[in-house]
Amino acid sequence: MKRFPSIKKNSEFQKVYKNGTSYANKLLIMYVKVGDMPNSRIGISVSKKVGNSVVRHRVTRLIREIFRLHKEETDSGLDIVVVARQAAGDSDFKKLEDAYMHLCGLHNIRKESK
Repeated sequence: MKRFPSIKKNSEFQKVYKNGTSYANKLLIMYVKVGDMPNSRIGISVSKKVGNSVVRHRVTRLIREIFRLHKEETDSGLDIVVVARQAAGDSDFKKLEDAYMHLCGLHNIRKESK
């Protein structure tokens, strides 16, 4: 089974925070930096303000699934960090997906439809 392409180390998160660009909406904050690897990687941060561990893990799983489903629609070779806001704990999949794709559009990382 392949490993999920994720950012795990604190130093990698810090590089994206310091050197990347950020945009935000009501549910998510997205930091994007051009990475060193050919494939895109994602890091997800959900604080305790969002909810208890069940809610936080649910939000994490939903964001990871959104990233997986839309990987072909976005540019490759990026390091993406997604920070969930407090309102994300009450949101369903569709709202989180719309928020994620909105931020991808703001960052101009969506591939042009041809």
